[in-house]
Amino acid sequence: MIDSLRGRLAGKQAPVITVECNGVGYAVETPMSTYLELPAIGEEVFIHTHMVVRDDAHLLFGFATTDERHLFRTLLKVSGVGAKMGLSILSAMTVSDFERYVRHEESAMLVKIPGVGKKTAERLIIEMRDKIDKGPAQSMSHGAGSVSGDSRSEAVDALVALGYKPAEVKQLLATIDVKEKSAEDIIRLALRRVVN
Repeated sequence: MIDSLRGRLAGKQAPVITVECNGVGYAVETPMSTYLELPAIGEEVFIHTHMVVRDDAHLLFGFATTDERHLFRTLLKVSGVGAKMGLSILSAMTVSDFERYVRHEESAMLVKIPGVGKKTAERLIIEMRDKIDKGPAQSMSHGAGSVSGDSRSEAVDALVALGYKPAEVKQLLATIDVKEKSAEDIIRLALRRVVN
């Protein structure tokens, strides 16, 4: 089991990053909450990981904090919730927001997440209520994203990878000023619009 990685951030293509450790590059899928806090490419990064072994693949998921990883692991135990939905939940809201919505049974906030319908939101509230507990958090260092001509298209790809429909993404980005913004900033603004 790979519990964490410390190495050089060798690549970023939301939501997947490549962390190079002693000459080996690990492809790690991250929620946007983690992705948006990554340092610049070439800098050192530390992430907490969760490994999923399937017949056809070994998958690594990475998180900025142990709280995020704990919530992801707990979500995977909920019937009908897979890794993609777990990442979508962590991309759309903070751990504390999710906990608050569950405690106060605010299913309306949960159905805003791609792939979460009314029944899934209700199941999340019922099954997660007793499982929520806070653990120690470790934050990663912040890094500035670079602004490039294709920041908008990179942001679109990332949001579609999270489960939003291309038409929804187009509509969402039409309400945001994307000029001079990095892909990370565009994604952050778009996700804020979704949950507000």
